[in-house]
Amino acid sequence: MSRVRALGSSGLSTPPLVFGGNVFGWTIDTEQSCAMLDAFVDQGGKMIDTADIYAAFVPGKQGGESECAIGEWLERSGRRNDVLIASKVGLMDGPGGSGLQGSRIAAAVDESLRRLRTDVIDLYFAHQDDPDTPLEETLDAFDRLIKAGKVRAIGASNYSAARLAEALRISDANGLARFTVLQPQYNLLEREAFEGPLQQLCLAENLGAIPYSALASGYLTGKYRDAADSGKSPRGKGAMRYMQGRGPTVLATMDEIAAETGASLAAIALAWLATRPAVVAPIASATSHAQLAELIAGMNLELSLDQVAELDRAADAAA
Repeated sequence: MSRVRALGSSGLSTPPLVFGGNVFGWTIDTEQSCAMLDAFVDQGGKMIDTADIYAAFVPGKQGGESECAIGEWLERSGRRNDVLIASKVGLMDGPGGSGLQGSRIAAAVDESLRRLRTDVIDLYFAHQDDPDTPLEETLDAFDRLIKAGKVRAIGASNYSAARLAEALRISDANGLARFTVLQPQYNLLEREAFEGPLQQLCLAENLGAIPYSALASGYLTGKYRDAADSGKSPRGKGAMRYMQGRGPTVLATMDEIAAETGASLAAIALAWLATRPAVVAPIASATSHAQLAELIAGMNLELSLDQVAELDRAADAAA
């Protein structure tokens, strides 16, 4: 049975894996999404991450496709009480304005609830900092959602340590709901943005981190080892930037650990993240049952202290 971990001071908890819903309505359709979600929950998964903007970054998509797919699954499966739903606001303009304006947050949450076919979002993120909207306005809007019962807890994604610290100070000074979870970009190859002030702030303020890009656009699965591999999937081009510098060094160490443990590279990458201070659960997505099996294996894999140290040395040496 997977280890269940508290998500900071949010009152929520999850095993050390969050299913990334960015692929729903993009690289897999609704039927495939429902099948993947069934399998994820059947194998011990609990938290599903999405955003209102998924998959508006794809030509021909409008945004909301991922939430709609999850909503369809929730209605079909009847498993709302078995899962935690995380969504985000702030990157898609619409009724009420743009960014993290209070009026936009108020309108966007109702749109997301409708698409998700639920009456509450367990964890609602500010998708990125909005320097054009006062933090007081944004936090007041989130506070109203919690008091209205539309949201259970709030989180921040893509915030600097300074801005996150200021947001926490404003919440405390004004009696407003505070961010209790951080969603940063973080993986074996991209450590600098989180390790340091952000990580220390999470530890000091009891914020749980659920990193995105846990597999570095798939590079850490070992699927994309040279430029010729980039055409293997729609996401392959994103892995090309890791093929120089530290990438091959880290993959070589992961290959050695895979030989020792029998685990896949994806499982090793996720298990390493789960050992990091302040990290509760990495986010990763899958488009097939074989990929999902690797993610589940990562959720249950415990690396030895020596293996963790080897991965640290490889990443540090290649930095």
